[in-house]
Amino acid sequence: MQETTQKTVNFPLIGTPAPAFVAQTTQGTINFPEDYKGKWAIIFSHPADFTPVCTTEFMTFASMAQEFKALNTELIGLSIDSIHSHLAWLHAIRGYSWNGIEKPEIQFPVIADLKMEVAEKYGMLQGESETSAVRAVFFIDPNGIIRTILYYPAVLGRNFEEIKRIVLGLQKADAEKVALPANWQPGKDVIVPPPGTCNAIKARMEEVKAEGYEMKDWFLTFKKDKK
Repeated sequence: MQETTQKTVNFPLIGTPAPAFVAQTTQGTINFPEDYKGKWAIIFSHPADFTPVCTTEFMTFASMAQEFKALNTELIGLSIDSIHSHLAWLHAIRGYSWNGIEKPEIQFPVIADLKMEVAEKYGMLQGESETSAVRAVFFIDPNGIIRTILYYPAVLGRNFEEIKRIVLGLQKADAEKVALPANWQPGKDVIVPPPGTCNAIKARMEEVKAEGYEMKDWFLTFKKDKK
């Protein structure tokens, strides 16, 4: 009986440094994370150039690029295709219109990863294919730390409003030292971190009165978004 071997996939972890790499892209060579110090970055992979779902995703990312830039967030795409394939595909996209997006120009870099070096570092090669990356999304903070990871199968396009919500949520949590409840949206109530001692619980009771917080229980306290 012939034994089958399963390829091991290494996955980077939330809270760990993003794997470093130097890569050729449609915008020249990038050295990550060195070139992105002080900025948030979204590294995302797609299965292949000239594919339908990927085309709608790139059009959507292009239409939102300035929104992400306003959030100090840079976009970096990747697939296991050549620079020339990327350039031809991005040029073709400039002639398309879809879902209210008119002839978008892709100005963010797209990594050519023919040797699959970056894809393997980021766990983008999974059970669907050994030669095409899944739809992975990595959110990396200005210190080069991975903060959130999403993986989608090839057949399912990404939710771009959720991608933007994640950036907004992570930035808010960092800036205000709060947590965010289920289905949080900008402007909605946030969660004050729970107290860790008996004395802190007593102090929280007074804080609730002084600040007008909404306390459901000692460990679950909401406050209004002042912004």
